[in-house]
Amino acid sequence: PDNVAGKRPDRATLVYTQRCKEAWKDVPVILGGIEASLRRTAHYDYWSDTVRRSVLVDSKADMLMFGNGERPLVEVAHRLAMGEPISEIRDVRNTAIIVKEALPGWSGVDSTRLDTPGKIDPIPHPYGEDLPCADNKPVAPKKQEAKAVTVQPPRPKPWEKTYVLLPSFEKVKGDKVLYAHASRILHHETNPGCARALMQKHGDRYVWINPPAIPLSTEEMDSVFALPYKRVPHPAYGNARIPAYEMIRFSVNIMRGCFGGCSFCSITEHEGRIIQSRSEDSIINEIEAIRDTVPGFTGVISDLGGPTANMYMLRCKSPRAEQTCRRLSCVYPDICPHMDTNHEPTINLYRRARDLKGIKKILIASGVRYDIAVEDPRYIKELATHHVGGYLKIAPEHTEEGPLSKMMKPGMGSYDRFKELFDT
Repeated sequence: PDNVAGKRPDRATLVYTQRCKEAWKDVPVILGGIEASLRRTAHYDYWSDTVRRSVLVDSKADMLMFGNGERPLVEVAHRLAMGEPISEIRDVRNTAIIVKEALPGWSGVDSTRLDTPGKIDPIPHPYGEDLPCADNKPVAPKKQEAKAVTVQPPRPKPWEKTYVLLPSFEKVKGDKVLYAHASRILHHETNPGCARALMQKHGDRYVWINPPAIPLSTEEMDSVFALPYKRVPHPAYGNARIPAYEMIRFSVNIMRGCFGGCSFCSITEHEGRIIQSRSEDSIINEIEAIRDTVPGFTGVISDLGGPTANMYMLRCKSPRAEQTCRRLSCVYPDICPHMDTNHEPTINLYRRARDLKGIKKILIASGVRYDIAVEDPRYIKELATHHVGGYLKIAPEHTEEGPLSKMMKPGMGSYDRFKELFDT
């Protein structure tokens, strides 16, 4: 508040959890939010320049909810209300808990060390003299004996009831290669349709991470955003000016998730790769609510976006592929042929929003993913004509192929094409 820094302690999740435990020893404490989500396994801590244990272990909380928590929060709240101890709630997606051993009925894949090449047979020389040669002698057919037909039951999917054992905290804290290996596994296990549980040893206990929750449908997203939010800071702040609130005061979130998979970004590990979009009506209702109820509104919506401005309603055209894909990015090194890049829903939303009574301007302040924007030039024209307030936010990140490839970002060809379309 009032631009005064230093009020929030470092590692706030640890500090606040400890204070809660001191005040209410018997009340379950559940971690959530971006800090807990990204530190659910052993992680690098830039304050101490060391690898620290999972925040769940250090905080001594009872459970951790990662990502967007509507589904797990509702389920856990109902089960607690029915009298189930939190120590027995172990199977909720999007949660992490502390265990002494793997959960019953689960089979494990040991990935605590890197695979090394085994014995490789030499390539046979095509003109070698010791190779057996075919002859023209007739071969009598073997008599096939009649056998009973065995009907095999359906095989379970390979990821169901399967967990991956990560390198332990004790290993990754001193081995950068194993740390990278554990991180790679975490990145690959983010698809709710095929993700496996994860397990990482910390001392004599394990952090058990259940698979991600199933994404919310459009109807469920609408119900979440229709809750009676006050749209103002907590009254405890009084008249203090809060810069973070000023930035989002007149903005509207239209979707969640990002399938870009940039290697430096945390959005996919927090919100997932599958886009979850609100309906047009839900978004329009919020714009009207801001217009009618938020103090100081002058007719300008500062942003109509989300993690990425132009991924609204975009998703995989193949439901089967979407459920089983383990690609880290749907757009790198090239846009997946299964990805729907039709921006028509976004264009229709923009047009409907700016036609509302009392709305003077709809700005797009979220970053535009220009490599998918060039797939639909209509969107670029709509954006440049009606929704740019002087500058447009894009993120090339670099100009050279080497760094761009490490970041899993598109080459400058996409940028040049976007600029050409934008300027015209």
